[in-house]
Amino acid sequence: MRIAVVDDEPIVRKRLSAELSKDGSSVDTYGTGEALLEDLESKLFDLVVLDVVLPGMNGTEVLRKIKESSPDTEIILITGYASIDSAIEAVKAGAFYYLSKPLRLADVRHLARQALEYRRVLRENSQLKAQLDPIEGWGEMVGGGNSMKDIFLAIRKVAPLDCSIIIQGESGTGKELVARAIHRQSARKDRPFVAFNCAGFTEELIASELFGYERGAFTGATMTKIGILETAHRGTVLMDEIADMPLTMQAKLLRVIQEKQILRVGGSRPISLDLRFLAASNKDLKRAVGDGRFREDLYFRLNVVKIELPRLRDRKEDIPLLINYFFSRYNGKFRKNLAGIHPQAREILLNYTYPGNVRELENIIERAVALAERDMVMTDDLPEDLWTYSVTPLSEWITLEDHEREYIGKVLAATDYNMGKASEILCLPRTTLWRKMKKYGFSKKRVALAED
Repeated sequence: MRIAVVDDEPIVRKRLSAELSKDGSSVDTYGTGEALLEDLESKLFDLVVLDVVLPGMNGTEVLRKIKESSPDTEIILITGYASIDSAIEAVKAGAFYYLSKPLRLADVRHLARQALEYRRVLRENSQLKAQLDPIEGWGEMVGGGNSMKDIFLAIRKVAPLDCSIIIQGESGTGKELVARAIHRQSARKDRPFVAFNCAGFTEELIASELFGYERGAFTGATMTKIGILETAHRGTVLMDEIADMPLTMQAKLLRVIQEKQILRVGGSRPISLDLRFLAASNKDLKRAVGDGRFREDLYFRLNVVKIELPRLRDRKEDIPLLINYFFSRYNGKFRKNLAGIHPQAREILLNYTYPGNVRELENIIERAVALAERDMVMTDDLPEDLWTYSVTPLSEWITLEDHEREYIGKVLAATDYNMGKASEILCLPRTTLWRKMKKYGFSKKRVALAED
């Protein structure tokens, strides 16, 4: 950081220069405002410590000139004739702070640190915003790393092809955003985009929602209802969390995709539809096929192209961009004028692993901006569990597998390796417990002795 000190007293310039350079900043000194302004044509200062009473142009005039040529430079005004009115005038003119003489060097240094930190945060935010500019047009999909560039490229390639696509990724990675981006860049962009979540519904409810029903089809069906698929004619349908759809309903969906027709519940006349199907899941659909939880024929019908979204912790290079993006969004939404995120708070955000992925990061930033009462987001505006996480070195955290091994070992020891009791406590079938014991190396001899 570069600092300029402007004061007509040589001893004051010398003392301030010595104090302010202790933090590693480069300090230039000037006896008049004119001398500083002349240097501003070739130099850029992050902070100017400026006396109000100067020979020639006074400090307030110099302040306005500095702000005209270098608006981002912070300025601390110093005067021997302090008053509330003059302080207000100085702040309105753009001063960071207003100090009265006699000066305490420690106070000046403390204020300089604050001003330089504020300047650094603004500069960092500006740089991050510049990084976001090249990816405008993707809406809420933010990313500059290789993994997201591959996703963007895949979307551009497959969007015009009108084929079925599986979008796979953990919860919170942005599967619906990808689906909407594909729709927006397809020939169907002027037609409806409809998303339906398959999780938590019975087969009957899914059928009536997707296909609609005729009047009198069942008790309470007092009028004909158009289904979701029918409303999306010539558009795009996203079947979200499709792995949770009942198997019998999967068969009906396969028939719709193949025949391009639906039959309303209680209806007898097929209705032809032109639809593009996208499917999203936070589960591995190929594994679900192997486990018998998902129809193989439906999987192959949907899996013309597969787009796999990375976890946020696997694309850490995008976290600063996302932090800045969500901060800017909610700073505007809540009509706040926060300068940025304090470096300590930012450090916590950068080191967190985000099990909830981008959605969790967005919620954290939204909450922090909403709660912030100072001029920037501070550490105590973040959820408390993030503080706890941030003070524990990553090397000291143990894996979920280690937790499981330790817990199963304790239960086995407490039950003296009695498989029946251990299975009951762990709520695991005996066969599953056997596999985990083999995996973690627990002794079978102890089990045999306990059962004898």
